Amino acid sequence: MPSTASTLLVVEDDAIVRMLIVDVLEELQFKVLEVDGSQAALELLENPNTVIDLLMTDVGLPGMDGRELATRARALRPSLPILFASGYAESLEVPAGMHVIGKPFSIDQLRDKVKSLLPDA
Repeated sequence: MPSTASTLLVVEDDAIVRMLIVDVLEELQFKVLEVDGSQAALELLENPNTVIDLLMTDVGLPGMDGRELATRARALRPSLPILFASGYAESLEVPAGMHVIGKPFSIDQLRDKVKSLLPDA
């Protein structure tokens, strides 16, 4: 078990869904940064002092969608693991090296997926 918890950036425009995801991740001992849209997420990603070990984003975000956010995140942080959450996971095409979890998901599914994407978890 690593001595410091991994930090996850959760981008979800639905406040209730975001709260549930954050609660679950914090119970699983992750540090969580939460924002409600792509612009706020980019501000965190652009700050080199902000530790982010994994980006979890909804696909359907207002303005810049999750895929565009992921592309911009990878330009800033090329090795950042990216996890899309989508109610349409089975039909979602994601860029190479990025992953998807279907909504709704269980606590166990979320934990296992996140841990599989973090090198030290």
